[in-house]
Order: sequence, then structure tokens, then C-alpha cells
Amino acid sequence: MVQWPTLYMFLQSMANAISIGSLYALVAIGYTMVYGILRLINFAHGDIFMMSMYFAFYLVAAFALPWYISFPLAILATGIMGIIVERSAYRPLRDAPRISLLISSIGVSYLFQNFAVVVFSGIQKQFPQVPFLQEMVVIGKVRIQVLTFVMPVVTAVFVAALLFLVNKTKVGMAMRASSKDFETSRLMGIDVNRIISVTFAVGSMLAALGAIMWGLKYPKIDPYVGSMPGLKCFIAAVIGGIGNINGAVVGAMLLGFIEIMIVLFLPALSAYKDAFAFVALIAILLFRPTGLLGEKKADKV
Repeated sequence: MVQWPTLYMFLQSMANAISIGSLYALVAIGYTMVYGILRLINFAHGDIFMMSMYFAFYLVAAFALPWYISFPLAILATGIMGIIVERSAYRPLRDAPRISLLISSIGVSYLFQNFAVVVFSGIQKQFPQVPFLQEMVVIGKVRIQVLTFVMPVVTAVFVAALLFLVNKTKVGMAMRASSKDFETSRLMGIDVNRIISVTFAVGSMLAALGAIMWGLKYPKIDPYVGSMPGLKCFIAAVIGGIGNINGAVVGAMLLGFIEIMIVLFLPALSAYKDAFAFVALIAILLFRPTGLLGEKKADKV
């Protein structure tokens, strides 16, 4: 049965939907950037998300660094890890059948998960918190965490920076050229391997930023913490049109609203809110396979 919320409940849910959608957007962009150039679904992306949370945790817990140093270092380390993954697991298979790259990405995902279980243990850990972000802002009867306001702002800033990089710089021009045709790009003097490494680094760093905000909102870490967020962000990228950065943001926001509004209007189905993400994926594949903002493109050969 539909439950009609009060205005205050609706406003609070709107704020939560925007913040969750913003978080999904950062991670979804990583999927869409890699797919845009390599036509590869990087199934290890959710586990890169998980590893970045452990990097941030141990920089604070083991090295006693403050959060404002630990978090940027964790993002940088995750970018370097993204480059290492690309060079070791994907570059040697660049000329292999596409299914080989897909299998490799699944292997990297399981490698990270099992590495985390062995090295970090399967015991949940508490993600470091930033006290002022946990404070509540009271507007009438609406109580909203400061973090809820910060997340969309951070996402907007970094998405704007990414769009500037892609559309206004030589690196971005090389990314767009490489996404069209590797061989022609090489003939034009573009180092395609370097551009792909940069793409993995940028995508991984955005995933790390999303992971840190996820940890601030849901402060529990375990080796499988990236699995469901990774799947949802992949779904967001597909809904928006995988390969399209603006589409990834739109799909992520839409997915955030679907999840939160189901809990608000259909509380009896709140336990199944994750399932609705997969329903949305099936629906978009049936009725608009290219996604909301995607364009039909021929696969590279």
C-alpha cells in the first residue's frame, strides 16, 4: 500500500536521494570512461572502491595521519593502483578477443576480494569519521546531516573538472579520439597506451572519492563492501548510457531517487529496494538498450 509522506519527510528524502545519487555518479563515471575507450566493463571497479576504503582506513589507523591528509593520499594511491591493474591485467590482452578482457576483469575482482580477506581479515572495521560532517542541520522539522549537503557539491565540482578535462584539454581530446579509433589515433601521434592509463587512473580516483564519501555515510568496511555499490553504479551507467559521462550522472541520480522514493512511498517494499535497481536495468535494456543519453555505436574490431 502506498504511504503518503508529510512534506518534511518528502524534503528529507529528496535530500537523501540527491546525496546518494551524487555518490553513485562518481563511481558510475569510472565505468563509463573505461567503456567509452576500451569497450570494457571493468568488473573490478567495485573492488577498487573497496581497496580505497582500506587505504584511507589504514592511513588513519596505522599511520595516525589526519583525515585531510589520509583521504587525498588514499585517492592518489587508488589512482596508481588503477594504472597497475590496467598495465598488468588489461594491456597484455589489448589485441585478444573482448571476452578475454571481460574474464580478466572478473579475475581481478576476485583477486582483490580474496587479497582483502587474507590481508585485512573479514572482520568489519569502522571507517574514520570527520566530526563536523556528522553534525545535523535542522530546518523546521527536517534534520539533515552536513555530509548530505557536502556530497552533491563535491560531485558537482569533480564532474565539472572532469568535463573540462575531457572537452577542453589535449588529454581529453586524445581520450575522445582514442574512443573512436585506436589505429587512427596512433597515426595522429597519440600515445594510446598512456591515454588508457590516464583514463583508468582518473576513473579509479573518482571511485576512491565516492568510496570515501560512502564510508563517511555508511562507516563499515569489509572485503565485500564494494560489491553492491559497484553493481548499482554499473546499472546507473547503463541506465544513463554507458560511455556517456553526462548519462552516468543522470542514471546515477535517477537510481538514487528510485531507491529513496521506494522506501518513502512503499515502506513495505523497502527490504527489496536493491532489487528495484535490477528491475530498472532490465527495463532499460528491453526498451532503450543504449540508455537514456547513449548513442548506438559499432564495436571496435
